[in-house]
Amino acid sequence: MSFLYKTNFLRSMSWLPVVFVILVLTGCATVGPDYVPPEISVPKDWYTQLKGGLTTGEMDPQTLAEWWKILNDLELSSLIDRATLNNLDLKKALARVREARARRGMAKADLLPTFDATGSASWTYAKTRSSNDTISSSSSKTSTSTNIRTSTSTASQGLYAASFDAGWELDIFGGVRRSVEAAEADLQVSEEDLRNVLVSLLAEVVSNYVAVRTYQARIAVAEANLETQAETYQLTQWGYEAGLNDELTLQQARYNLESTRSQIPTLCTGLEEAMNRIAVLLGEQPGKVHAEMKKQEPIPVPPLKVAVGVPADVLRRRPDVRQAERQLAAQTARIGVATADLYPKLTLSGSIGLEALSSSTLSSRGLTVTGGPQVTWAIFKAGAIRQNIEVQSALQEQYLIAYETAILSALEEVENALVAYAEEQKRRQSLSEAAQAAQKTVELAQKKFQAGLTDFSNVLEAQRSLLSFQDQLVQSEGSVTSNLVRLYKALGGGWTSLTPDVKK
Repeated sequence: MSFLYKTNFLRSMSWLPVVFVILVLTGCATVGPDYVPPEISVPKDWYTQLKGGLTTGEMDPQTLAEWWKILNDLELSSLIDRATLNNLDLKKALARVREARARRGMAKADLLPTFDATGSASWTYAKTRSSNDTISSSSSKTSTSTNIRTSTSTASQGLYAASFDAGWELDIFGGVRRSVEAAEADLQVSEEDLRNVLVSLLAEVVSNYVAVRTYQARIAVAEANLETQAETYQLTQWGYEAGLNDELTLQQARYNLESTRSQIPTLCTGLEEAMNRIAVLLGEQPGKVHAEMKKQEPIPVPPLKVAVGVPADVLRRRPDVRQAERQLAAQTARIGVATADLYPKLTLSGSIGLEALSSSTLSSRGLTVTGGPQVTWAIFKAGAIRQNIEVQSALQEQYLIAYETAILSALEEVENALVAYAEEQKRRQSLSEAAQAAQKTVELAQKKFQAGLTDFSNVLEAQRSLLSFQDQLVQSEGSVTSNLVRLYKALGGGWTSLTPDVKK
């Protein structure tokens, strides 16, 4: 072992007690605030009076996880399965999870030492030149001359080196650990974002499916009324030709017929848009689900009883609220990252190298060892570090407000969904009775008109009212189911059983 090696090695070892003392004195302190989840006041019960089959009973986890199955629609369940496999927004959210996991790995890597290997080879070329002058002699009788050659030579010398370098920044004040903490929370944010995307996806697929069945039912109602009105128009035309009716009656029957006919194209447009939307949600091109949904099926009917639990349960389960809380945790850790810049940084570095004039002679005889600690301290940066701490603290305050806002929005969404679901059922009942009365009115008006006991305008008004009430009834039936979908989305249901494996 060379003298240089021994000297450098002993010098590097002499720093170890100093490093040990620094670590003991600091205790590997972690600067910045430790995150504590904020305490939020949550009401014990819902403000809305529960009715229409709603109860505060504890929600069955399995029912909540697969809430769309309570509608007992096999076609709908098939669409859900395909959407969770192929939806593009869900795939993008899953990619964001993988990105966040990789960033967490990068943050953790800063806790470990680094090693680098280098090798080099260089050559030095030297060119030399030598020459002699020509020697001449003469006499009266003879003359002679001698020429000396000029020569040029080139010499080269190589230098070969190989080394292993190591460095390790000791996380004395916890700046790196805080960055790992922030990265871990960011990963959880992305996972909650994935779950939130899934909750929204499930609700949107079911809502559009209900819209498809509602449009189909409305078209059927319009076509049935169109057929009845066409028969009425035909009767009035025969009566007009026979001189029993005047032209006013004929034209009234005609505009009533055409008015109903004009509603069907708008309904068909809505039907096409809803089916196209489902196709896109499934990751398919528009038009791909038309064939399988072409046949009219009834609107899915909600169950008689729906348990909604209590507000605290909802807030623990909703992904958007959980996401906001994790964002607050991540930002709290970033205050510690910024605070660590106020303190010195200690880095241990070392290098082991070999040098020789030829690659074949690289050996321990040319070994050099260097190493030791390095301390850097940003003493003056014109207050930039403290301003950055202030920036991160202000951001933390914003995320706290965002968390509180998410809680209020969640409670508002559930309260509104509870009201809408219960009140729409009352509206549906009233519309059902109105539609029955309108049907009876049409029958009576037609009989009286044929008997000459009433004006034809009463028949027209009765037919228009019947179409209106029947159409509103169908829309209300769809709204009841759609409001149930809205309620389960507000409750945060659906993500626990179908969330893709984010650990992969």
